[in-house]
Amino acid sequence: MDLNTVVEVQDARDRAPWRPGDAWLGGGTYLFSEPQLRLRRLVDLSRTGWTPVELRPDGSLEIAATCTIAQLSRFGKELTDRAAPLFEQCCRAFLASFKIWNMATVGGNLCNALPAGPMISLTTALDGRCLLLAQDGARRRVRVADFVTGAGRKDLAEGELLRSVTLPARALSCRTAFRQASLYGLGRSGVLVIGALDPVDGSFAITVTASTVRPVRLWFPLPPSAGALRAAIGSAVADGEWFDDIHGLPEWRRHMTVRFAEEIREEVTG
Repeated sequence: MDLNTVVEVQDARDRAPWRPGDAWLGGGTYLFSEPQLRLRRLVDLSRTGWTPVELRPDGSLEIAATCTIAQLSRFGKELTDRAAPLFEQCCRAFLASFKIWNMATVGGNLCNALPAGPMISLTTALDGRCLLLAQDGARRRVRVADFVTGAGRKDLAEGELLRSVTLPARALSCRTAFRQASLYGLGRSGVLVIGALDPVDGSFAITVTASTVRPVRLWFPLPPSAGALRAAIGSAVADGEWFDDIHGLPEWRRHMTVRFAEEIREEVTG
């Protein structure tokens, strides 16, 4: 898609006042997929030189917003932590071509805030925290589960930049289980559920995405019973929060979410 309203592309390293019609440019796989009539200038992040994925001294993992899906996939295959398989499972949930894999970024997937965004699924399930940079230099951190507030909505002020997402070391040590469903063999995720069992205190978390308009992460001090898990999902997701589009009716999404959550509960606790 030619963005014929854009008159300027600026290197993000060259600081300039933010103005109406500006947008951050990561991989561009969304920006160049459809008309962006309000845009006049793109602020290009591709030359920032941020390390795509980095293990920190405390064992946590920092993923730069500019990290591509291909880079994250390669890193995940070398990761030795117990939750490592989840990286490839979520990367594969894109069901995208190699061209998209090599351009689409983790930050772009989060900032698009689409229900089926698998990087939202991954980082929410592993209790990720977003680092946000404001135009005045102020920094703030917010949980990924709170960053995405609805379908296409996120907690991001005008001109604010998602710099990275950090996954805590403890989350990386969890035993995880993954379930995904689509109405089509190569279709967009209609339901994606991830479970994580903490080896330290035995706590259990279930993360629901794709079937809901926002990510829902439920935490239990001990694995719940089947009835308690079903009730918790029902309480956490209001009737109007089950996503409704061509990729699945709300009733189907609710049914599959509860079914997958119970399968995961049995798998990680068995």
